[in-house]
Amino acid sequence: MTTIVITGCSTGIGLATAQYLKDRFIRVYPTARRIEDVERLQEMGFADAMQLDVRDPAQIAAVIERVLDKEGKIDAWFNNAGYGQMGAVEDVPTEVLREQLETNVLGLHECTRQIVPVMRRQGHGKIIQHSSVLGIVALPYRGIYNASKYAIEGLTDTLRLELKGTGIYPVLLNTGPVTSHFRQTAIASLDRIDTEHSEFAPLYEASRNGTAKRVPFNKAPEAVAEVVYRILADEHPRPRYYITKATYLLGYAKRVLSTAWLDKLLLKV
Repeated sequence: MTTIVITGCSTGIGLATAQYLKDRFIRVYPTARRIEDVERLQEMGFADAMQLDVRDPAQIAAVIERVLDKEGKIDAWFNNAGYGQMGAVEDVPTEVLREQLETNVLGLHECTRQIVPVMRRQGHGKIIQHSSVLGIVALPYRGIYNASKYAIEGLTDTLRLELKGTGIYPVLLNTGPVTSHFRQTAIASLDRIDTEHSEFAPLYEASRNGTAKRVPFNKAPEAVAEVVYRILADEHPRPRYYITKATYLLGYAKRVLSTAWLDKLLLKV
């Protein structure tokens, strides 16, 4: 039976993926940062749910040890944990950027570093990295989140080259708009910056009031879960998977448009 560890399963994509895979007889080890979320997962039938704050190397090691003790292997690891910090680049304090990178990039990197030796020993494995359409193109007022996802792209592209021929497959998921608590969390992140004295104060207020532009091409989180399931079933998965029409359209635009024309498009999104 295929075994997978998933980070960030409290809500949204992580939770939907855990349930989707469990229903298809995948051995799922879901994790969450807060103990109350772990307890809720256990009440939902995930008896092996564990606490994992990806910023804590000791917790990562403990999760890996526990799964190996029970299963003797880890076939796949899904680095899903993360959040989105909103705000214009000029408004975001460096400390807030550091917090974003601690979870989205450094936590992902530490999980990856610790799982690679396990997969080397067993001679196979899949490391699924949750990037975004914003790891391909930039959008205004998302610069901090963009920076974290661009970093994931660079790390994973390099890792893929370094692991060639090992039987370990790093895979990027470039998700577009997906229904989850992500947007609410991103809007709440505005509390970390000084929005009152910003040049962009009206835009921040519109985001908080729900009057900002709606995002098209939205999909349910199961759209991501389906792709993860395909990756697990594929002996040789692709290096990256686009999810939602928004990712396909903007990914294509990035390839064919000049920077000037791409900027014009992105300012209208």
